Amino acid sequence: MELERPLGTVYVTGGSSGLGAAVVEVVTALGGTAAVIDRAAPPQGSAAAAHALADVSDSAAVERAVASLVEQVGPPTALFTAAGTDAVGRLEDVPTDRWEKVIGVNLIGTAAAVRACLPHLLAARGTVVTVASSLGLRAASDATAYCASKFGIVGFTRSLQLELAGQVGVTMLVPAGMRTAFFDGRTEQYRPGPDAALMDPRQVALSVVHALRQPVGTEVREIVVTVSTEPSWP
Repeated sequence: MELERPLGTVYVTGGSSGLGAAVVEVVTALGGTAAVIDRAAPPQGSAAAAHALADVSDSAAVERAVASLVEQVGPPTALFTAAGTDAVGRLEDVPTDRWEKVIGVNLIGTAAAVRACLPHLLAARGTVVTVASSLGLRAASDATAYCASKFGIVGFTRSLQLELAGQVGVTMLVPAGMRTAFFDGRTEQYRPGPDAALMDPRQVALSVVHALRQPVGTEVREIVVTVSTEPSWP
């Protein structure tokens, strides 16, 4: 009886930093192959086996990136969609192009990556892990773009689970705040306080790998990962 599936070739959007880079590191350390799709190249010394540059809000660019990685490391057996961005502030204060970019990267980019990888994932009976947020289940003021995109990820992922049932495993990750560059560049009112409890992204990456290792026919549908004192959940 197979209790754990070996890690194969995992494509990671947003894999050059933050949670994506943590998943690349953990996948590689556990014997898998990680390949990155990102608008920036992974830093020198990264564990990524290969990378392709793309803005994930551009679906055609994502298709080209996936084709390039297939040539470099072979087709994906799994996909992790970590690419994400934010634009905080009241709706009338966030420029239209910046607001729409959040939807483009977080939601459209997720769908584009899944669509481009899907033929390979179907052939491998592989796994997709999308990244929602605690703010995809519970709204917050001054976060209309982010909440809209992450609520969209929740609907997209749950629909995809029904659509691909028995063919491709689909998991939705719901992480709370992590110690990454995600909060950089914000004004003080939108940054976590000095005493805020934030997770190490490598710890969250272990949950992602748990989902990727499920044997064919079994899947973790949703994973919520937070610090025990997280105020945004439940």
